[in-house]
Amino acid sequence: MKIAVAGGTGAVGRQVVARVEELGHESAVLTRSSGVDLVAGTGIAGALAGVDVVIDVASVQTQSAEKSREFFGAVTRNLLAAEATAGVGHHVALSIVGTDRAPEGYYAGKQLQEQLVGAGAVPWTLLRATQFFEFAPQILGQTTFGPLALVPKMRSQPVAAREVAVRLVELATGAPAGRVRDLAGPREERMADLARRWLRANGRKTRVLEFPLPGAFGRAMRAGILLPAPGSADLGTQSFDEWLAAEVTPQT
Repeated sequence: MKIAVAGGTGAVGRQVVARVEELGHESAVLTRSSGVDLVAGTGIAGALAGVDVVIDVASVQTQSAEKSREFFGAVTRNLLAAEATAGVGHHVALSIVGTDRAPEGYYAGKQLQEQLVGAGAVPWTLLRATQFFEFAPQILGQTTFGPLALVPKMRSQPVAAREVAVRLVELATGAPAGRVRDLAGPREERMADLARRWLRANGRKTRVLEFPLPGAFGRAMRAGILLPAPGSADLGTQSFDEWLAAEVTPQT
């Protein structure tokens, strides 16, 4: 089976490509580095030659609802149009738990993506997952100022990107299934605590300050909107501390 991965060089995309190849399938990475511009739509048609399934894990770093909708709208429309022309029989999309209950900022684009996939002509499967463990160091990379780091107060149930990738490839090699059960981590965590544990594991002495993000999205984060509804999700098995031990090399 030939599986194309949109966003195959990102945090989860790399894991998806690795899993595809681990199982003996052929992968095609759809990124600018491979000559594909997902937003402009250039290079997609040629890259989909012989492709059976597309897994879309493309992403953008923004908290602007307008920019998020522009990105995910363009990428999803371009992929679906090219897939229909190329005869691709299955589109697998990754979304986020709570995107329909807190359609603000980045989540506004994910909501649009879900709508477009559901209304498209290509048979589809959609998986919603919670934040990745990798989200903690990503936040630190954006909000660290000298010896201090600001981390939004939020309730989360993060999961290893590797486990999300395994599920996505499992879904891609099966029949289109519509929206499937969500995937979440093994337990609820405070993102500030995860950030502190990541810093300790790396030998960093940065002080983490937890703060309430203003606005509707900030209230949703604190209220647990980003947690899976009871009984709606399958749970990953790797804990954050196990992920730290396997993935993070302490700095000396």
